[in-house]
Amino acid sequence: MLRERLAAALVLIPLLVAALFYLPQWAWAVLMGGVVLLAAHEWARLSSFDAGAERLYLVITALLLAVAYWLLETGAGLSWWLAGLATAFWLVVAPLWLATGFAGQGRLLRAVVGWLLLLPPWVATLELRLMGPGLTLFALGLIWLADSAAYFTGHAFGRHKLAPRVSPGKTWEGVAGGVGAALLLAWIVAATAPNFLLAGRTVAVPAFVLACAVVAAISVLGDLFESHIKRLKGVKDSSHLIPGHGGVLDRIDSLTSALPVFLLLSLLVNRLGGQP
Repeated sequence: MLRERLAAALVLIPLLVAALFYLPQWAWAVLMGGVVLLAAHEWARLSSFDAGAERLYLVITALLLAVAYWLLETGAGLSWWLAGLATAFWLVVAPLWLATGFAGQGRLLRAVVGWLLLLPPWVATLELRLMGPGLTLFALGLIWLADSAAYFTGHAFGRHKLAPRVSPGKTWEGVAGGVGAALLLAWIVAATAPNFLLAGRTVAVPAFVLACAVVAAISVLGDLFESHIKRLKGVKDSSHLIPGHGGVLDRIDSLTSALPVFLLLSLLVNRLGGQP
């Protein structure tokens, strides 16, 4: 299993980085849109959509992606709205959903929630790339590092369960390890490579590090939410598409919650003139 995970990562990560730095923006949007459609397919299966409903869901999702791209090109402020809406969902709705064990099995509700999970992080990958590929790479790396550090720290030192009904393996010690790793990465990059990170703009290191810690903490909610949905469905992975890693949703669950928050904070930085 570990060998498969490493092999898949060694293939996919260089391809992702190359695409991030060298593809034109429209091609990057199409590539990330493909990821969203794969995740939407898995979400439809987890939501027990029948074949017809799943096809309709994927068609509507593709149309929403096309409309969203057009709105982004016209400067309609979509990124602000979606990032703010997604942040509100993850800070208010998702914790209540998880705390109450809500199933939310209605087809329409599941469809809307799926779009709320997948469209804002897609928009975030596009908008952050326009701010700088380095910033995008940092955001992805920050969230994935926090996720991996939480996993290893939890296995090594975990004693206090975070949400035993939702994901018995996750612990508060793991969360602390993930946030700690994010703090360290944010401090190193902001202190040593601000030109790579923010294209030469001033970085207030303490505020930036704190913001990254918040993003890392919120990333846990995306992981827990998908775990809850999979537990309701009675499956371990969203699919078996990626060898050793499960499905696309299994790889981007932390990104669904953290990327919109990272985007919102980045937009606020830009609005304030580059001062975090």
